[in-house]
Amino acid sequence: MANVKKNKGVIGILTGGGDVPGLNPAIKSVTMRALGEGYKVIGIRRGWAGTIGIKRNKKADNSNCYQVLTEELVTKAGRTGGTFLHTSRTLPSRVAKKDVPKHLKKKFKAEVNDLTPEVLKNLDYLGIDYLIPIGGDDTLSYGVRLYQKGIKVIAIPKTMDNDVPGTDYCIGFSTCVTRTITMANSLRTSAGSHERILVIEVFGRYAGFTAMLPTMAGAADRCVIPEYKFNIDQLTKLLVEDRKKNPSNYSVVIVSEGAMFEGGEMVFTDNKKDAYGHKKLGGIGDLVSASIKDLSANYNSGAKVNIINQKLSYLVRGGYPDAIDSIVPMAYGNLAFDLIRKGIHGRLVALKNGRYDDIPVDVVVSSKKNIDINQYYDINRLRPQYKSFEMKPLFIMTNE
Repeated sequence: MANVKKNKGVIGILTGGGDVPGLNPAIKSVTMRALGEGYKVIGIRRGWAGTIGIKRNKKADNSNCYQVLTEELVTKAGRTGGTFLHTSRTLPSRVAKKDVPKHLKKKFKAEVNDLTPEVLKNLDYLGIDYLIPIGGDDTLSYGVRLYQKGIKVIAIPKTMDNDVPGTDYCIGFSTCVTRTITMANSLRTSAGSHERILVIEVFGRYAGFTAMLPTMAGAADRCVIPEYKFNIDQLTKLLVEDRKKNPSNYSVVIVSEGAMFEGGEMVFTDNKKDAYGHKKLGGIGDLVSASIKDLSANYNSGAKVNIINQKLSYLVRGGYPDAIDSIVPMAYGNLAFDLIRKGIHGRLVALKNGRYDDIPVDVVVSSKKNIDINQYYDINRLRPQYKSFEMKPLFIMTNE
């Protein structure tokens, strides 16, 4: 063993996938509670990449893979955005030959390698009793696999897309929505000044929550989402009509990056895939903008309407967390540690109907969280619909 266990045990914590505001507060919350009650906390660096890079040798420098967390370290980081542990999209069960750590290349020579046996040995080497992965369904799906292999896993949901199944809320979503609304309202001044149609592209590969909530809050007239393939003529006609009704002669549409034209597919920047098999999305906003401009003459007495095309991208995931993404991660971290104190594992901490809870972690791989089109999206108006807000959760839309 590299580390002699002290006191009550060792907790490992990591962040995987895309960064969001709220990760550092979650790490701080777990660490402060754990240290105060006699546990040791190890921060695994760069997500699952840290679990495969460890050299099980007392003389080896593993500082690139993990670090022991202290009160001073997490206190400084806890108010900031991003993740001080860093992150990656590494999937240990599918490691390309070129990405296999140097010290393992003789052992793993296939084009794609499953390094899970090394992960299990490395976690044992570190003496980790409980593992807390913080991430989206991709990151947490591997956590489920480790749980099935006997690792005591407690998962914390994180993704600005808010699409981890089983929970109404994922860390990062509120800041994303807040920033989207703020930036859309800022861009309105230019759209109105030039009497244009404003097209805003936002994150959202498979779920349209990041487009739906800002639109419902009044940041846009229309939105198009991954769950429904939209007709570009219909969208253009609606936006031209919205523009004519607006005293400042402009209109706004929010486009999810995973949105698809009727009869089309997702738009990618290239054919390269990450470890989880995802191609990099990009360009739907450009295509929508060009198409709307060309088609707008059909609904504007023969004159084309100029477009402002803005991709918000990393602007909504960088920087400090908002109030909700400061409070919820604190609560999630405490929930995770409370489970450890009780000797409970195999759980996902969650928010359900406005109350904190925990559910079986395998919900991550057994279901999907998408917008219920029939309940929440008006396919004729291409915007959110709702009949009543009574007894709805804070962010209105769930997958139940």
